[in-house]
Amino acid sequence: MEFAFTQEQEMIRDTAASFLKDASTSAAIRSAMASDLGYSPELWQRICSEMYWQALHIPEQYGGMGLGYVELVAVLEQMGRYLLCSPYLATVAMATNALLIAGSDSQKSEILPQLIEGKTATLAFNCGGNVWNSNAINASYRHDGNDLILNGEYRYVLDGHSADYLILAAREEGSSGDDGISLFVCEAENDGIQRSLLPTMDQSRRQASIQLNNLRLSKQTLMGEFATAAKSLAKILDLATIALAAEQAGGMQQVLDITVDYTKARNQFGRSIAGFQAIKHKAADMMLRNEVARSAVYYAACIADDALSSGPLADELAEAASIAKSYCSEAYFKNAGEALQMHGGVGFTWEYDVHLYFKRAKASEHLLGNSSYHRERVAGVLLD
Repeated sequence: MEFAFTQEQEMIRDTAASFLKDASTSAAIRSAMASDLGYSPELWQRICSEMYWQALHIPEQYGGMGLGYVELVAVLEQMGRYLLCSPYLATVAMATNALLIAGSDSQKSEILPQLIEGKTATLAFNCGGNVWNSNAINASYRHDGNDLILNGEYRYVLDGHSADYLILAAREEGSSGDDGISLFVCEAENDGIQRSLLPTMDQSRRQASIQLNNLRLSKQTLMGEFATAAKSLAKILDLATIALAAEQAGGMQQVLDITVDYTKARNQFGRSIAGFQAIKHKAADMMLRNEVARSAVYYAACIADDALSSGPLADELAEAASIAKSYCSEAYFKNAGEALQMHGGVGFTWEYDVHLYFKRAKASEHLLGNSSYHRERVAGVLLD
């Protein structure tokens, strides 16, 4: 595959970089980290009203821009580069994709325009553990007349404490594996839903636990058909995985840039340490990892475009997503570790931003599956 940005895609990427360089500064990141929400509502509204990024790949019939996943990934890469604190990944790469893939026409027509206007949403499916597929779902539902009763707990829900809408994955009581999986969409402020903020190592991204206690939902909240959502959920998670890998690629680039700038300014033995051969070798290795990661991410984004437009390609999408995530997870953490070493003792002090990227690298490594999980997944796809 020969890939190159179009002029429009370059403009989207450059505009995102310019905006985020000014909006997601070190001071803004630290302010968001200290807030209850974990992000600035004012900045989020600017993103929604001025930049329109939350509408990038939403079809025009629902008020979106009707662009593709490559454009979305280009913006996410810059968000990862500037460590943007926002509910964008949860709202756009998870909930919006879930609605586009599994939602009914009425659900899309009702909720997607609200997300475009600035409402937030997230996906809850993992009930704990290091499994990131339908086997992670323990929450259950049962029929009660014309309604459904849901019970269970979700963990690691991105921005789950503040989201306006929740997309819940649950299984029919007594089912296991891919059987019995259904998706539901509902407002987060609902009787039977209890949300709690979780303490996390990465303070720049909030996670929550969600407890369902006899949550009563109407059948209109069902996305698709009963007990048939396993394939849709797998596709949603693959698309989210590619989005997260794009963020990782952007973060890798930034830790390289700030480290090179620091080594140029830091003098030792009467010269800049950037001139030392050992530092040059580390920087060259970091750059190589960046380029490989970016290639994997944009290849996966092209596959995602095909999967969204044509429907099938489940194995190709899973393979591309897992290749990108497995490589980016290890490479981002390796680059962040090298950046700390090259900064010396000041690298993990509050005054420098390197430790923020180090924490994001470790947290995103495990979110949606670490390298080992995705390598095993690629092996499974290739053996089938």
